[in-house]
Amino acid sequence: MAKKLNIHCLQHVHFEGLGSMEEWISKNSHNLTYTRFYNNEILPDINETDVLIIMGGPMSVHDEANFHWLKKEKEFIKKAIDSQKIVIGICLGAQLISHVLGGTVSNNREKEIGWFPIQVTDVKLPVLQNVPKVLNVFHWHGETFTIPENAVRLFQSEGCENQGFLLNNQVLGFQFHFEVTDKTMRNMVLEGKDELIENKYIQSSQTILSQTQFIEQNNKIMAHFLDFLIKD
Repeated sequence: MAKKLNIHCLQHVHFEGLGSMEEWISKNSHNLTYTRFYNNEILPDINETDVLIIMGGPMSVHDEANFHWLKKEKEFIKKAIDSQKIVIGICLGAQLISHVLGGTVSNNREKEIGWFPIQVTDVKLPVLQNVPKVLNVFHWHGETFTIPENAVRLFQSEGCENQGFLLNNQVLGFQFHFEVTDKTMRNMVLEGKDELIENKYIQSSQTILSQTQFIEQNNKIMAHFLDFLIKD
């Protein structure tokens, strides 16, 4: 019988949740708990967590003055990595991982919002062998991270060089959103509509919402990465 793992999610805003990862967690009968920082919830004991998932949000890793919980969150993420937990970061979550591992988070040369292609960087990596070499994914970010020391870069795009990394088959970061569902995409568009000023790498809400054909493939690839990292 597969072991039930304790998966803990750090959620920064109500409209950026686990998306398709929630279905994967339920399907595999793992336990799921949350710290919802927007509700002032507290962090758990790290020893009670097997897997940590850190979601996105409109704030920056540098915004500790405005978001008092960021300092403790960073300490918790670092402790999880040092304790050999599986750690997965999405968008802001990936930036936080890079930051706590000594990397730099700074403004990307372009804001990237909408469905744009990414490219696999190394087809020989086992985790990437069954992943399409080019695929359209959902982006929503203005900042970028440097790849942590000893990690491998997984993806890149025309608008952003560092789109994903993997460290020791333990720590995973994506700048984009494989996990997005139709519902979470609509929530993000609704909450962030003021940012949708069309540009080379910014699509209109209508263009974003019309591209649901990519969601199923993205969710399957997200499940593939979860299967790879979170083994029974």
